[in-house]
Amino acid sequence: MNSFFNVSSSPHVRGTDSTKSIMYDVALALLPATLFGVYHFGMYSLAIVVVAVASALLSEYVFQVLAKQKITVLDGSALVTGLLLGLNLPPTVPLWIPALGSIFAIIFVKQFFGGIGQNFMNPALGARCFLLISFTGIMSTYAVDGVTGATPLGSLARGQYGDLWAMFTGFTGGCIGEVSELAILIGAAYLLFKKIITWEIPVCYLVSFALFELIFAVPGDPMFVAAQLCSGGLMLGAFFMATDYVTSPITKKGKIVFGILLGVLTGILRTFGASAEGVSYAIIISNLLVPLIEKVTMPTPFGYANGALEGKKGFSLATYRSAITLCCITLIAGFALGGIYQLTKGPIEKAEEAAQAAAYVAVSPEADSFEPDALLDEIAALTAEDGTVADGQFGNIVYESAYRALDDSGNQVGYVVNVTSKEGFGGDITISLGIDMDGGITGMEFLTINETAGLGMNATSEDFRSQYTNGQAEQFEVVKGEAADENDIQALSGATITSNAVTNAVNAALYLVNSAEQ
Repeated sequence: MNSFFNVSSSPHVRGTDSTKSIMYDVALALLPATLFGVYHFGMYSLAIVVVAVASALLSEYVFQVLAKQKITVLDGSALVTGLLLGLNLPPTVPLWIPALGSIFAIIFVKQFFGGIGQNFMNPALGARCFLLISFTGIMSTYAVDGVTGATPLGSLARGQYGDLWAMFTGFTGGCIGEVSELAILIGAAYLLFKKIITWEIPVCYLVSFALFELIFAVPGDPMFVAAQLCSGGLMLGAFFMATDYVTSPITKKGKIVFGILLGVLTGILRTFGASAEGVSYAIIISNLLVPLIEKVTMPTPFGYANGALEGKKGFSLATYRSAITLCCITLIAGFALGGIYQLTKGPIEKAEEAAQAAAYVAVSPEADSFEPDALLDEIAALTAEDGTVADGQFGNIVYESAYRALDDSGNQVGYVVNVTSKEGFGGDITISLGIDMDGGITGMEFLTINETAGLGMNATSEDFRSQYTNGQAEQFEVVKGEAADENDIQALSGATITSNAVTNAVNAALYLVNSAEQ
């Protein structure tokens, strides 16, 4: 008689879904965003995605073979991790970037913590943040049709936004899989239809973020909020990464709390942070809080006392109190950060203005005053709508401002031009360059630089900067050996990227002034 019974642990009611079927459904849902990214950015973007996927699959296989674990490559989890990472990369990164990112995601974030179901944060986002921190310059360079420029999110950080329809459909710059909100929503609709994900996390995420931006970013401007929703990795993160089964809450109340937390954190990071994007960091920070969220939102088991309100079915005062407390702490932190930002904004701006004024005096020592708004017509003629130099011959360059340098009699003795190169190894490099009326460089100061200590930061040394002021040239060229003539700039040892970024900024400033004098 005992042969008719099967003794097993719960759950006893099982569905037809499996890890493999769910992962392949997610991969299928990502197909519209992938195809549009390849169509928009070209075949090189497909190579980036393929390398990311292949590296993820190979990393998992090799690790499991070496660790003598069960081979799970075909379950689709590594496929989705590689695909998500590839779609979160700019379309111009070298192919070793997706390979390195996938290795980090699979081995360090996933396998070292026990494999699928055990990772404490989304592996793809963990790898993306690792790449952003380690290779900021490479990960912050975007191009469309071979021309580098600011993404919609970068423009929004400066309070500007363009064609909302283009942003929604995806004909803008950005990461491969994040540009088309339409393609992302098509994939999201498929996941919702298949019941792979539920509405709570993405809806609460987007709504709370929109409300935060409406209050703090540009109060009362719904179009700005719409532009924020259609830019960056917000939609991709909300529907495809925040909903990851392993790193998101399983309770309905927990999902709502999780979504609200994501929205507030993303709003804080985008509005008050140094980077325009905040989705990746918001999600991995919230991933770390999932155990706490589940602890305070887990429903009371049947037959147990329900706290102070025992006997009232389905209601736990302790659960609600803890969840509300967590939300309030997050909101208070957001409001406090916003208040501190507003209080310190004025003094910080005055300090920056004083530092800039000192830099202008240093780069144009013969001047006694500086007249702003110089060369506005020339800047407009030489730059595209997103603010970058139109012909791209100096890379990803932005003209920040230009001043006429005047002596004590009001006579012009030169120009001071502020230029930003977005191709530094550690991020943006902004210089202030003094140029006299004969086209010679009278001085150079750095307004923004965050390169590697002992390597790229050597650009601030007098030995390197003096190369630009020793002679008089219309354009400079970086060389790795000894400088042969006044046009040559000897590259910093181990920091060729920094050397090129600074030289491109100098060349762009000279080009602007020479264009004005013609």
